[in-house]
Amino acid sequence: MAQGYVKASDLPQVIPIFPLGGAILLPRGQLPLNIFEPRYLNMVDDAMAGDRMIGLIQPAGGPAHQPGLTAVGCAGRITSFAETSDGRYLITLTGVSRFRVAAELSSPTPYRQVRADFSDHEADLSPPQDGPFDRPAFLAALKSYLERRQLEIDWDTADAAPREALVNSLSMALPFEPAEKQALLEAPDLDVRAESLKALLQIDAAERGDDETPSSMQ
Repeated sequence: MAQGYVKASDLPQVIPIFPLGGAILLPRGQLPLNIFEPRYLNMVDDAMAGDRMIGLIQPAGGPAHQPGLTAVGCAGRITSFAETSDGRYLITLTGVSRFRVAAELSSPTPYRQVRADFSDHEADLSPPQDGPFDRPAFLAALKSYLERRQLEIDWDTADAAPREALVNSLSMALPFEPAEKQALLEAPDLDVRAESLKALLQIDAAERGDDETPSSMQ
């Protein structure tokens, strides 16, 4: 259970949003953020004075200063906060629940606010039940993906991590395209997200393998 939130109606109906392309937040996941724009410094100040809740959401086209918004984001609670000597905020958002944007509100604040509908994602407030998970096959796909991209992770941690922590942290951290990230965010449950993530890993490895095929063999 997340910070006393048991059902969707326990969550705030209006939340500030932080549009950030190529980034998603998932329930119980932790996302470090470096905040430096004045409007978002203001947003963090206001959130810290209230329920500490911020909605992370990907932009969907439009001008950089006022982009469109994807339909689904994830609300997170500020669980760590530090201020740097040059006035930036270093915060960590811990995911609470995904939400659907019911409406964007007219607001006097410099940051944007939406009416958030959490009803479709009430299950996010409870840890998922253990489901079938072929960890060796998943880690094999991950190893191939990372080797081709020359990336590294702590394999002992990956081997020991609970399924949700492993799948969600990789979904958030790996450099997938924004649309692929959004698909992982909107997966109906952890089983589907795990399978979707494995498929993305395998597709990427296969595509890169084709790219590396010598022309004489094509």
